[in-house]
Amino acid sequence: MTIERLIPAVGWLRCYRVADLPGDLLAGVIVTIMLIPQSFAYALLANLPPEVGLYASILPLVGYALFGSSRTLAVGPVAVVSLMTATAIGGIAAPGSAEHWTAAIALAFLSGAILLAMGIARLGFLASILGHPVISGFISGSAVLIAASQLKHILGVPVAGETLPQIASGLAARLPQVNLATAAIGLAALGFLFWVRRALGPLLRRWGAPPAVADVLVRAAPVVAVVAGIAVVGLLRLDTRAGVAIVGGIPAGLPPLTVPSLDPGLWLDLLPAALAISVVGLVESLSVAQSLAAKRRQKIDPDQELRGLGAANLAAAFSGGYPVTGGFARSVVNFAAGANTQLAGILTAALIAIVALFFAPAFYYLPNAILAATIIAAVLGLVDLAAARRTWRYSRTDGAALVATALGVLVVGVEAAIALGVGLSILLYLWRTSRPHIAVIGRVPGTEHYRNVLRHAVITSPAVLALRVDESLYFLNARYLEDYLLAAVAERPEVRHVLLVMSAVNFIDASALESLEVLSTRLKDAGVGLHLAEVKGPVMDRLGPSGFLAHLPGRIFLSTHEAMATLAPDRFAEADRRRAG
Repeated sequence: MTIERLIPAVGWLRCYRVADLPGDLLAGVIVTIMLIPQSFAYALLANLPPEVGLYASILPLVGYALFGSSRTLAVGPVAVVSLMTATAIGGIAAPGSAEHWTAAIALAFLSGAILLAMGIARLGFLASILGHPVISGFISGSAVLIAASQLKHILGVPVAGETLPQIASGLAARLPQVNLATAAIGLAALGFLFWVRRALGPLLRRWGAPPAVADVLVRAAPVVAVVAGIAVVGLLRLDTRAGVAIVGGIPAGLPPLTVPSLDPGLWLDLLPAALAISVVGLVESLSVAQSLAAKRRQKIDPDQELRGLGAANLAAAFSGGYPVTGGFARSVVNFAAGANTQLAGILTAALIAIVALFFAPAFYYLPNAILAATIIAAVLGLVDLAAARRTWRYSRTDGAALVATALGVLVVGVEAAIALGVGLSILLYLWRTSRPHIAVIGRVPGTEHYRNVLRHAVITSPAVLALRVDESLYFLNARYLEDYLLAAVAERPEVRHVLLVMSAVNFIDASALESLEVLSTRLKDAGVGLHLAEVKGPVMDRLGPSGFLAHLPGRIFLSTHEAMATLAPDRFAEADRRRAG
């Protein structure tokens, strides 16, 4: 492995152009403006001190910039991972305690180590372990759960619970205790943020603002809400006069050097959550990175992404942060603002470090309700009902998987829902491939093409049963093929040849090979020959040494047309004569 392959930053730094600097600098500034309120908000969601959100937005960005493969992915705290962090460390220590922060640091370390190990082992393909319907259901369910969990900050009431029923019952019981001043601030912020999302962009475009500029200004709207909230609470002293919960004192300074706990018991408790966060982080980051890279015809290396995300999380663990991953909204803004290289991420980290060093105390009067409104406005955009409807119309099974995963998040929690989602993805794959599509085919008149007899007007021969198997053969579907073929032959006593067209078969495992041997023997005993056509090279390479081909009571044909012309020459010659006449 070359040094550039190991550390991609060596390559882009060596070829860096001065012309790329303005775009990287502008993107760094804009993402910083967007990331500061998000850092505080997502730290609140994770039940961690607000400064931890800043710490997770400095060195992790540098770690990813050095080792990641995407030029525009913006790494940092995100909503879903913050929720998963809160769930994982909430059962280990009380929020606000030193042990609680220690657990968050250990979780970042474990997640980073897992991601890095997966990257070294080249396991980037595992990003496909969750099907799109399952991912969509998980994200939508998590968004609803996150929004519900923040209502307690909007209303200013203490509510415990990790599932939607628990949160709903807690809110219902606490409604008489709503803090009116807090609710006014939170609801006003929510109204403003939703208005910005729906109306400000079109308004700015009508005034002549370029679409990219309008989008960036819309994304930066939470900063306005933060500044207004600090001003109102600070000037009116609503924290002491009306009991409005505020962020409070944030220590100024750079992230501390932290050493993750080496307690094996703590690691064992956090391991399931670390695995789940690693999978979710990889899937979310990779999907965003690939969609943005495609717009510029750039390439994303999944294995390098694993190493980049691993480095980012290890950097978070050694600088007082918590698990991070690539954020969709920030990455889109980074892209739209003109980021050309990973230097934009490094500049963002430098600017956030300046804020942490010199301006952290300015956020003293920031109301928690404003941060909660920022979270709700951000995550509700992740609920994609249109995608759910499209999925349901296209496939009831995929739609059911989407709904089941979303309900799993809401009712049993995020970690259990991840396991449910993985299980559903695997079960759907096994169910679909256990009953492969098998088509009886015939020749399209006047051509050498062969199609399904149920879909096309084709020429067949009563003596030849030609079947196209549209799936690789393995232990779960081998018996199905065996039963289907023997039943089809039993229904056609005139059949003398069975032709298996294997153009869609990419591999045959030992169980399927045994089934083919059984079929060959039974058909031979019935006076029927078994033939194969269009067998792929890698499949032939495995069948040859097995001895199966040597005992096959038939032939191997290069094409279906060659097979049919050989096995039923009179039938097809007659059809051609009739067509010519």
